[in-house]
This record gives sequence, C-alpha cells and structure tokens, in this order.
Amino acid sequence: MLLPLQALAGALVAGAVALGLPAHPFGPPSTARIGADGSRVTLSWLAAEDDWVALGQSLGAFEDPTSGPVSTALTGEQKLARSPAVRDYLLSHVTVSQDGRPCPGRLEALERLVAEGARFSFSCPAPVTGVDVTVRALTDLNSAYRTMLTAEGPATPAQSLLTATRHTERVSFSGSGAGVPGSVTVLAAGTGAVAVAGAGVLVALRSRRRAGGRA
Repeated sequence: MLLPLQALAGALVAGAVALGLPAHPFGPPSTARIGADGSRVTLSWLAAEDDWVALGQSLGAFEDPTSGPVSTALTGEQKLARSPAVRDYLLSHVTVSQDGRPCPGRLEALERLVAEGARFSFSCPAPVTGVDVTVRALTDLNSAYRTMLTAEGPATPAQSLLTATRHTERVSFSGSGAGVPGSVTVLAAGTGAVAVAGAGVLVALRSRRRAGGRA
C-alpha cells in the first residue's frame, strides 16, 4: 500500500521534482499488457509504487509535505483513485487507434493500482487485427521513463519497448476474434472432406451389396 511510504516518499518526490528528477526513471520499466477480442482491446499499465507517488504528486493528488501536514484518512491508492486529474492524465497518455481512428477508451476503477495497475478497455470501429498503441505516461516527468509492452496471445511484435521518443507501436493480432482462425477453418474443411469421403464409401458398399444380391 502507498500509505506507509507516503510521508517519506512524498518528501523525497517533492525534492526530486524540484530538481527535475522524479522517483526512479532509471529503474525497471513500467509494463503494459494488451489483448484483443473482436473489436475490443484491453490494456493494463503497471508502474512501480514510487512512480505512482511521483505521478500523483505532479498532478496534485497528494498533499505537499513541504507546505503542511499529510492527511492519513485515505491511503495513497485511494487518493490516486479519487483524483480526476489522475484519471484524465491516464486516459490522455495511454491510447489506442485503428487505421488512424481513435478507439474510445474507458478506465476501470483505480483500485489495487500497485498490484493490478490501471486497467483500460478500448472500443474500436471494427474487429481488431492491428492497432497502434501509444503509452506516454511518466515520460513527461522524465524522458528516461519507458514501458515494456507485452501482447497477450499471438501478436506481432510479442514485446516492444516504448520510450519518450518512440511511444507508439503497431501491434498485429492473430486469432483475436476478428474472424474464424485458420486452424478452425482447416479443421472444418478437413472434417467436411472426411464426412464426404465416408459417405462415398458407404454408397459404394451399398451398391456392391445390391449387385451381389441380384447375382
């Protein structure tokens, strides 16, 4: 939870922001997992705890510990979840588009941010075979921040690193519900061929039996 660390991390972040050095842009990258089903794209973006503190501090979600007391009535996660500025920031910095057209995004309730991240759902105009994914979160605080984007299910690329200068990746999905997967089509065709062949053998056997009976 953010609450036990909030007073200390808040003070550290306040000093770091003043110096232009937010929490830890040089640590492990944040992560984003993306999946597609029909015309719907889901994405979860996870950042480290102190990165959430840095983001909340920059957006005014937390009190400034250098100018007054820090309220402990709510946890740090609750303060982030209740901040309209945080929600607006996430929706504008994590986006998906299809053939140049934006896919309207919806942000789930910001609960269990440290464990589950910010969870998005995007509704695209057509069944998804390929989309452009943009993640610019945190890079406006420090250009050293980056996000590792990972696709759930068959996709190209399966992984890619998004940075301040390369914040958009085109992800092509296969078997995302946009159509009947090729393996299913082949299986259906094969099953049909076996059924036809079986019917032909049955007809041939019946014809031979009839011919033998007449002889």
